[in-house]
Amino acid sequence: MSSHNENDKKITSNNKNETLSEIEKEFNNYKSNETQQIIREKALELLDAKLITVKKEVIKEIKKILSKKGISEEKTEEEFQRFNLNFRIQHIVLFVSCIILIITGIPIKYHESALAIFIMNLMGGIKVSGFIHRIGAAGLIGVGIVHLFYTVFTKDGRKDFIYFLPCIKDVKDVYIMVKYYLGFSNKKAKFDRFSYVEKFDYWAVYWGMVIMIGSGSILWFENIVLRVFPKYIYDISKVTHSDEALLATLAIIIWHFYNVHFNPDKFPMSYLWLTGKISKQKMMEEHPLEYEKMIKEKSKKESQM
Repeated sequence: MSSHNENDKKITSNNKNETLSEIEKEFNNYKSNETQQIIREKALELLDAKLITVKKEVIKEIKKILSKKGISEEKTEEEFQRFNLNFRIQHIVLFVSCIILIITGIPIKYHESALAIFIMNLMGGIKVSGFIHRIGAAGLIGVGIVHLFYTVFTKDGRKDFIYFLPCIKDVKDVYIMVKYYLGFSNKKAKFDRFSYVEKFDYWAVYWGMVIMIGSGSILWFENIVLRVFPKYIYDISKVTHSDEALLATLAIIIWHFYNVHFNPDKFPMSYLWLTGKISKQKMMEEHPLEYEKMIKEKSKKESQM
């Protein structure tokens, strides 16, 4: 009897059909189709029951082994959707365009340096690098227009724009964080959906895009502009475009890259730009006021159900 039980325990879903065929052979003397059907159905029922029993026993044994080894259950941390796909695609197009513009534009500004000459030659010369630069410019203009429409015509866009607007609380938060960083206080500022750092990032890009697209368009369509406006407009645009490009490059590399990549809390980077999601722990640490609002809204919806 015990040997039969051991054989039953070895039944798995992989050899279930094979086992069923062997059982049916034992009842070959029962010729009636109706009887054969009863035998098959009962065999399947018992096999399924045995598989469930075996599965439960295996799970129980594995849990015992893990418990003895001191390995505890690891639960998946709750995540919150912070940015939708539309916003993430805009950001990807924006940073790809900016990287193209930086790589092709900065060597033009410092065209007399050996490194700039090397980079331009690597890209195929000034004409090729200029063409690539215009591709990056087209991407920047495109994402600027898309973001404008996104802000005006979508619910998420309008909501985020309101949160991006500077307010008195940002000034207070800067004061609180300066005291914290200097060691005069253990208290950190509590941020809502966007901190003053994120607001600075956003408006720096927005303002930079207006200047870069405006001055860049004048340089791009030089012949048309000089027919309509005096030459000093072109000269001012050239200086403005060049200096703003350098400022934007430094802001991206020193300010933005540190906050989202090189910061010890986020190194090698925050994956928020890719997934749009943030963990519960990070949400509570970085955006506690937004987290509290989300929990209240969730509780309110559950109470109404």
